[in-house]
Amino acid sequence: MRFIVTGGCGFVGNAICREIREHLPDADIVAFDNLRRAGAEQNRLELRRRGVAVVHGDVRCQSDVDALGDCDWLIDAAAEPSVLAGTAAMPGRGVTARQLLEHNLLGTVNLLEAAARRRAGILILSTSRVYSITGMATVPLAERESRFVPDTTAAMPPGVGPRGIREEFSTAAPVSLYGATKLASEALALEYADTAGIPVIVDRCGVLAGAGQFGRADQGIFSWWIHSWARRRPLRYIGFGGRGLQVRDCLHPRDLARLLILQMRSATGASRAVLNVSGGAASAMSLAELSAWCRERLGGHAVAASSEERPYDVPWVVLDHTRAKSLHDWSPEYDAHSIFEEIACHAENNPDWLDSTAG
Repeated sequence: MRFIVTGGCGFVGNAICREIREHLPDADIVAFDNLRRAGAEQNRLELRRRGVAVVHGDVRCQSDVDALGDCDWLIDAAAEPSVLAGTAAMPGRGVTARQLLEHNLLGTVNLLEAAARRRAGILILSTSRVYSITGMATVPLAERESRFVPDTTAAMPPGVGPRGIREEFSTAAPVSLYGATKLASEALALEYADTAGIPVIVDRCGVLAGAGQFGRADQGIFSWWIHSWARRRPLRYIGFGGRGLQVRDCLHPRDLARLLILQMRSATGASRAVLNVSGGAASAMSLAELSAWCRERLGGHAVAASSEERPYDVPWVVLDHTRAKSLHDWSPEYDAHSIFEEIACHAENNPDWLDSTAG
């Protein structure tokens, strides 16, 4: 089988390529990447060592995509990942609203066109950020000593249960420009599945975290926080009272990659699926709790409180992955503490990681 992984030299794409190589040693794997991000070059060299072909190109350029040739599956792991991309809240990063649309939507259109012509399956990595910000703000929360939790005594909006946010939760605007590009990509992918008769899978991912994640908060808050703590860099709790009570779940990219392999093996014809993929409630952690873990593992460090309020921040986002577990007999193998320990060891062994990969 031949697999093309866009964004293949990124943190997630690299993990997918490596996991496919491990589980399908005879597969022909192509990592397609524009090598724009700092840190991608290190992954490029490691992938080549493992027998993965690395092709320099850009999903925004149809001729680059066309030059990749035939394949059995296209895996779209290329994206501008920040919820603040294209807004005034993200200055100095060189990502305008137009660039965001070209990366996350036009790039996906080019891949969908290629998949339809080649009769290939396509797997879209989406995000929890397709869910309505206004809707998430209506989830009733109670305050515990170290985190926000759903208030089980109050009525929940449709699509929220004890395990978190389900796939049927509202995707009504606003979802951010970033979320809108991913939601539009999802809709187009499902239409292509219907008209072209190809299998399409959409995985809405929670926060991905692990060793080797590039050094920016918007590319993975858990990894960035631990690296920053290890280097004793300034840290702040932003918004929601400045106490770090906001909660997200976390997922190791190898657990995601294992699921992708299961999904591709079982997909047939014009099958279509939209699934939450996350560490779930068991992996949910607040920033205050992450700081407590860092303090015990890495030593003391002060965290400032900030009254700043940022657009699109929400106090609690935990995805319910019950559907993925039921369909594919899949569960994450990495718990939050093992993920954090992996990141901490990486931070100790790579003291310059934040600076070398923050671009």
